[in-house]
Amino acid sequence: MNIVIASCGTRNKIVAYFKKVLAGKGRVVATDCSPNAPALYEADHHYIVPRITEPGYMEVLYDICRKEEITGVLSLIDPELSLLAQHEEQFRALGVTVIGSSWEWCERTLDKWQMYQWLTEHGYPCARSYMDVEAFVKDVQAGLISYPVFVKPSRGSASIAISTAYDEETVRLLVSHGEEMMIQEFLDGQEIGADCYIDLISKKPVSIFTKKKLVMRAGETDKGVSFQDEKLFALIRRFITEAGFLGQIDIDIFDIDGTYYISEVNPRFGGGYPHAYACGADHMSMIVNNLEGRENPDVTGSYEEGVIMMKYSEIMLRRDGENG
Repeated sequence: MNIVIASCGTRNKIVAYFKKVLAGKGRVVATDCSPNAPALYEADHHYIVPRITEPGYMEVLYDICRKEEITGVLSLIDPELSLLAQHEEQFRALGVTVIGSSWEWCERTLDKWQMYQWLTEHGYPCARSYMDVEAFVKDVQAGLISYPVFVKPSRGSASIAISTAYDEETVRLLVSHGEEMMIQEFLDGQEIGADCYIDLISKKPVSIFTKKKLVMRAGETDKGVSFQDEKLFALIRRFITEAGFLGQIDIDIFDIDGTYYISEVNPRFGGGYPHAYACGADHMSMIVNNLEGRENPDVTGSYEEGVIMMKYSEIMLRRDGENG
């Protein structure tokens, strides 16, 4: 059994975890468009590939799957999730399972406005959001929302191009200088991250790990502490089941006065997943079980509370011009 981790970037830990579970039974193949993506060199084999937007990218990925006898493929960046899901039939014809959610959900989670609309239509508490400045101003005047607010691209990730606005003039300026900008209510509460795995066979959530975020950096959890709450687990189970996600997902949530607000969803391994893994939420083993045709039991909550995760920096060296 061999797995491709596409657009691996700096996620060395994810590659290492897969190598550990596949030791003696298969190989991890990593790809990236940059030879300076350190996670490439953590894998058993790696390929430098074109950017996902370049013509012929998918054919390159198909060729790698044939050559390396790949069983499953996943990506670690948001835009490629939709691309893999879109070509699920072509992968299936090669005997390759796309480890992830449907194209519809990959697209919806990438578009914050679409995600907001779905959440509100289905009755989930979430941050009030607007694409229309005039509608926003009207609601401010009506007392339905107040400053400060976030102004951000409706499609984006890693907290890129997010600004805080404290008045109408700033909101109008930010919206006018960006494309498809969304105005979002500022949620003032404890931020929470949930690393979840939905079984590819049973289609049921089988692992939910939650942490309170203590320190954030570039949109990722820099420090966090594990905790459990059955009320939160129930909300996540309901959300996952109703939406129909598959595989690994990462959910951002806010706790405001005891009410949990769903903020964003990334249908992939999030930057804070190593915390979950270190506490026993081994989603790599669950993926391998599914690829071997076995369902996973529900192990939600089988981890220790009060475990603090603290990220720190490591380096990797390679000589200029080397490809391995």
